[in-house]
Amino acid sequence: RATATMGEAPEPSPQAPLAVLSKVELRVSCKHLLDRDTLNKSDPCVLLLMQSQGQWTEVDRSEVIKSNLNPVFAKIFTVDYYFEEVQKLRFEVYDSHGHAGVGTHDDDFLGGMECTVGQIVAQKRVTKPLFLKYGKFAGKSTITVISEEISGNNGYVELAFRAKKLDDKDLFSKSDPFLEIYRIDDDRSEQLVYRTEVSPRAGSGPRPPRRLPGPTEPLAPQVVKNNLSPIWEPFKVSLNSLCSCEEKRKLRCVVWDYDSRGKHDFIGEFFTTFEEMQKAMGENKVQWDCMNPKYKIKKRNYKNSGVVVLLDLKIHRVYSFLDYIMGGCQIHFTVAIDFTASNGDPRNSCSLHYINPYQPNEYLKALVAVGEICQDYDSDKKFSALGFGARIPPKYEVSHDFAINFNPDNDECEGIQGVVESYQSCLPKIQLYGPTNVAPIISKVARVAANEERTKEASQYFILLILTDGVVTDMADTREAIVRASYLPMSIIIVGVGNADFTDMQILDGDDGVLRSPKGEPVLRDIVQFVPFREFKNASPTALAKCVLAEVPKQVVEYYSYKAFPPRCPQPETPDSNLSSPQ
Repeated sequence: RATATMGEAPEPSPQAPLAVLSKVELRVSCKHLLDRDTLNKSDPCVLLLMQSQGQWTEVDRSEVIKSNLNPVFAKIFTVDYYFEEVQKLRFEVYDSHGHAGVGTHDDDFLGGMECTVGQIVAQKRVTKPLFLKYGKFAGKSTITVISEEISGNNGYVELAFRAKKLDDKDLFSKSDPFLEIYRIDDDRSEQLVYRTEVSPRAGSGPRPPRRLPGPTEPLAPQVVKNNLSPIWEPFKVSLNSLCSCEEKRKLRCVVWDYDSRGKHDFIGEFFTTFEEMQKAMGENKVQWDCMNPKYKIKKRNYKNSGVVVLLDLKIHRVYSFLDYIMGGCQIHFTVAIDFTASNGDPRNSCSLHYINPYQPNEYLKALVAVGEICQDYDSDKKFSALGFGARIPPKYEVSHDFAINFNPDNDECEGIQGVVESYQSCLPKIQLYGPTNVAPIISKVARVAANEERTKEASQYFILLILTDGVVTDMADTREAIVRASYLPMSIIIVGVGNADFTDMQILDGDDGVLRSPKGEPVLRDIVQFVPFREFKNASPTALAKCVLAEVPKQVVEYYSYKAFPPRCPQPETPDSNLSSPQ
């Protein structure tokens, strides 16, 4: 799918890949739904559809809630949010019919609502009327969608609950208990975080294998049947959903006796916080009295309506790009410049390497645009600058990985300006030649990245910017080198300079399919981004940088997540010696 660029570019290229800003969680509830059933109330389910190229496609659906005209759905819909893209959503509510599933007949349709992701994100809570076909109101029916951004430093928690000696609410059998957890927000409203949906399991006995629902099946609520001491299946929720990443935020937990007609009987409740829950980590357990306030008032010797125990709690941290950067991970930037003869004689004004004192050439424009972004993430501001495809002094033999400062022991330049100066000074000293081989330079940077990988720390990530005026000659070797590099902490950006036909270069960019080595081995990660510079000729210089660097944060996180390397702990800052001591 097309995605939106991060930030605003004055004149972005229409073909520029756009970057995901974040993921958004959507929670849905309805009120005053139409009653389609004769004997019972409707059993509503919500379908989420997204528009792509004018067509509506179902992307997800909620569970079915039995006999309820004011449902609060436990299902959380997760969608990607793109700042500069109009993402149209449609929510359709249907009356489900048990095993027949959710129908699409007019008689089953309880109403629909259209909006955009941007509207929901901007307003955080959107309540709109539901409409039947032909724009007719579905009575007084409304649907409310609440959005929450999944923050970059978010993680998730896995919880395992059980209960003991719950009150029996059934006359001829034992209760069928399920648990709901609500987060209490700053405005004192309650937001459903999770409703237990597990396969039936009595006590601690064996559990039948769980069959996951298909993509078009509703998630039907299931409870522990006929058991006053249930063990609920462990479940995962994001910390953002559970407590808005605030450990002291109050949570309300409610235990119900399930009723197939939707008239669930209240067993009891208790209040807690995520801070208190964390006492259950390791071998410890935490328990709460499950209280029924009415019984507490009416019954003199009332103690509780059972006990709820948190058996286990596991925190899974999800690290963001900024977590790694703020933890001290450095971005090492290397530029590789094409010095093949197809660029034209640098002394000729038609050459792609021509140095115009009043206007930088395309090589310099691309180098500066990308390099100026990367330099903020490299503390020593020293960048490796390499060349390929030229005959170099003193013997004027063809080289495909030479330092443009002609120092074989240290190919680094001081800052972006140092790279520019080395580039300009090397042009008169070399002979443009060929062929366009880039595999040697990819392999050279990969060797350095491999040494870094052995530290088993998230300390350095490598970005290789290759500037070339044509399709690479050593395509097979290049594909092999990229597959090897995909296992290392590095990303590759290729910018096509000039007006050549770069069609064959698109194969290196995995956007149209998985790049494979000549032997058929796929890349571990998509690490290559290719763009022709001509698409950005009339755009702001920042548009190119935003386009080619948009995928880098995701690639960094993917690599360190795959290797299970956490961010390093930031080093404590030393006091500034220039600060005067307090008087």
